[in-house]
Amino acid sequence: MKKFWLSAIFALALAPVVADPATPAGSAAAAPSAAQNSADAPLPVDPNVVVKKLPNGLTYYIRKNGKPENRAELRLVINAGAILEDEDQRGLAHFLEHMAFNGTKNFEKQGLIDYMQSIGMRFGADVNAYTSFDETVYMLQIPTDDQEIVDKGFQILEDWAWQITLSAEEIEKERGVVAEEWRLGRGASARIFDKQLPMLFSGSRYADRLPIGKLEVIENAPREAFLRFYRDWYRPDLMAVIVVGDFDTAEVEAKIKKHFGRIPAAASPRERAYYEVPDHKETLFSIETDPELPQSIVQIFYKHPSQTMKTEADFRESVVHGIAQNILNERLQERSQDADPPFIAAFTGLTGYVRVSDVFMQAALVKENGFEEGLTALLAEAKRAKQHGFAETELERQKVNILRSLERAYNERDKTESSVFAGRYLGAFLSGDPMLDIGNRLALYKKLLPGVSLDEVNRAVDRWISDKNRVVLVSAPEKEGLTPPTRAQLLALIDKAESLEVAAYEDKVSDAPLLAAKPKPGRVFMEDYLEEVDVYDWKLSNRARVVFKPTDFKNDEVRFSAFSPGGTSLAADGDYVPATTAVLLMNESGLGEFDSIELQKKLAGKVASASPSIGELNEGMAGSASPQDLETLFQLIYLHFTQPRAEAKAFESLTAKYKELVLNREKSPDTIFSDEVSKVLYQNHPRRQPLTAETIAEMDMDASLKFYRDRYADAGDFTFVFVGNVEPQRLKSLVAQYLGGLPNIGRKESWKDIGVKYFKGKQKIKVNRGLEPKSRVRMIFTGEAAWSPRNRLALNMLNEALRIRLREILREDMGGVYGVGVSGSLSKRPKERFSASVSFGCDPENVDKLTQAVLDELERAAKEGFEPSYLEKIKEIALRRYEVNLKRNSFWIANLRYYFDYGLDPAEILQYKTKLETVDNALLIKAARTYYDNENYLHAALYPEKKGSGASSGEPSE
Repeated sequence: MKKFWLSAIFALALAPVVADPATPAGSAAAAPSAAQNSADAPLPVDPNVVVKKLPNGLTYYIRKNGKPENRAELRLVINAGAILEDEDQRGLAHFLEHMAFNGTKNFEKQGLIDYMQSIGMRFGADVNAYTSFDETVYMLQIPTDDQEIVDKGFQILEDWAWQITLSAEEIEKERGVVAEEWRLGRGASARIFDKQLPMLFSGSRYADRLPIGKLEVIENAPREAFLRFYRDWYRPDLMAVIVVGDFDTAEVEAKIKKHFGRIPAAASPRERAYYEVPDHKETLFSIETDPELPQSIVQIFYKHPSQTMKTEADFRESVVHGIAQNILNERLQERSQDADPPFIAAFTGLTGYVRVSDVFMQAALVKENGFEEGLTALLAEAKRAKQHGFAETELERQKVNILRSLERAYNERDKTESSVFAGRYLGAFLSGDPMLDIGNRLALYKKLLPGVSLDEVNRAVDRWISDKNRVVLVSAPEKEGLTPPTRAQLLALIDKAESLEVAAYEDKVSDAPLLAAKPKPGRVFMEDYLEEVDVYDWKLSNRARVVFKPTDFKNDEVRFSAFSPGGTSLAADGDYVPATTAVLLMNESGLGEFDSIELQKKLAGKVASASPSIGELNEGMAGSASPQDLETLFQLIYLHFTQPRAEAKAFESLTAKYKELVLNREKSPDTIFSDEVSKVLYQNHPRRQPLTAETIAEMDMDASLKFYRDRYADAGDFTFVFVGNVEPQRLKSLVAQYLGGLPNIGRKESWKDIGVKYFKGKQKIKVNRGLEPKSRVRMIFTGEAAWSPRNRLALNMLNEALRIRLREILREDMGGVYGVGVSGSLSKRPKERFSASVSFGCDPENVDKLTQAVLDELERAAKEGFEPSYLEKIKEIALRRYEVNLKRNSFWIANLRYYFDYGLDPAEILQYKTKLETVDNALLIKAARTYYDNENYLHAALYPEKKGSGASSGEPSE
């Protein structure tokens, strides 16, 4: 289900600004100017997609695509969602989506999920659905190397379309699951959203049709209400079938006609209404506080009618909008890096919130009492853009970045994943989005970008911001001494911002080269070639090691990962905080001769990135590049080793933002719960403490820089792993020049065991925090166990089997959870030990019952293991996932790093299928006895706060 939680805005605000020209930002389009009137021809349609309509009104889209191989993406799209529910159906559009997995004509009860798992597809990852205000979408990924499986996939889609059984028994069982999904979403953000949604969509049906619905309807709606929604809205004229993948197009089209052509058209179809979001002249306000909200947020929404992009003029307008939006966000990002930043993060964006309405949003995560400062700064940047416009250099950088991104997409046109195309056709059916192929898209940008003037980009901001249809939303922690602004104060600030006199933005761009001089090269003095896996192993004259696998999985990608033993384990206790925050500071400060903003500008038009990391037991680096920008990547690697920066301004900015982020962290019940679990799990070890104001006070710029320089002072114990589309000789030349030129001081070192130990015995934690009627449960098992690849495989396969069984028991049989998590790790360093856990959310009344059900199943697994069908499922799931991953650079970079780090033979990567064949019930029984033995067992539960309480306790069980 699509959600519009405020936390999503945090994520957007905190994310780096990235231009995405493949889908131009925003769909709202103003009327074309006179100069654009000649561009009213319809946009071209991707010639590789078949788009047709059956006599009953169903639309279908077919595209042959070979990435990933032997797979197809199937979608059933219903142009109906929560907005069409009758009053007694509030929540049933979404509930009906659940019921599609609980019995159809050809798949009884859980038969559909059971079948998909049997062919190696995972529930959630490969089989899923969502419901939003305006649509319901069902999604399948299926293998195409077996015709029977393909036929079954189409049968599933047909069953969903008109043959869901809606058994009264299954409805009753699923009520608890949907109620738990509702419960899972409750909390401070949800309470704030409940109050602000009616204001944002004031006067509209959207204000009271949140897809999760009303709990009383979920718990009590009769079967007839489900049937009525299914009859009214699941009908061919409101449906689309989308099929993209590795198949024969004619065969797929025949299957669509066979399965969907026989669905009868609705005899007396109910009108599919579209509900408007009414205009309003006055500014609407919602100012809310909550005792569990950890941050203060200010948002301004400017609502506009949604526009469909149909012509070249519309497309051009969207290009202008996207450029202006990206420049504005880059400026906001720059402001957030001030020594005393006016906001923690800020974001502006034009986006579609609901089908009929687009919004331009200005949002800022502000200091606790920094509403005025944050809002003023946010508005001032918009005012600066309107008053002085953007700089020509800013516009040119955007044009360069957009074209570079599109050229990459064009280069990858035969390697684009089928899910990308499926999503594009989904938008075309529901919203009329254009179906441009990448060739036409690139041609359009090359045609249009040169003529985009600074003047029209400057005018874009004026089109977004208006005093009409404006909604201001403020949310803040509820606490003594924190007073949110009133409506009058907010309106005064907004009015004042309109008359602000702000200085023009100065676009500081350095002409200095990224790297002043190339280093003195080293040489590759030892070479080995591992033919079985097509991997090169080079030793350099400075003792560094390079592992390289050439691939053509992506045409325009080379990835790298590097590692070296040591990490923060080598930091003295007094330097631990500076050590753990060193990389944060370096990234905030920039690199070489450039601060972070200058570096971003310097890399305009380049596709190359490298990021250092310092963990507890090692330090390293990771990144990627386009083959044509590979030398830039090597220069970045070299600079990270030899010319890190630590600026006072960056340090002040970083500490100021983190002080605000932790100020109210303990207001969150989940945070308190996690802290208590960590305290017991790691026996309150000083290096497993949460980030607090006291921790931040220990940050030290000079100590961070000193520790960072020490960790990267010697490249001789680093291993660099490269995977991607580059010729070995070219890579070797760059390796010798830049990696061979890195310093080598000849030291021999390793990580240090800092003494972190898991708890012993049986422990119980009960935390009473939170206003909502919900609990969280974590069941953690720890101990010592021998590390080996075989044992890691056993733990992973056991957990896959447990995920299936516990979902069946806790969700399907008991209706007590929405989802259940099962995870585990077996580590070799610093000691051979394991940690395994089961976690879920539930009704507080059900904690004990569900916990016992988990323990019973773990005990059963340790005694009996699993039925043959479960072994078949987990093996098929693992094998199907492996088949796809083998053709991905990300898989090879992770596995080569792992195998070389642990001194294993990388040829074993290709032996995974053979290893899977040896997994049997005896192995899973042994694993269950080892990793889920409750000798060392922690049961942690979060309960709602008791009246007059708020305390938490970690107590040993009797």
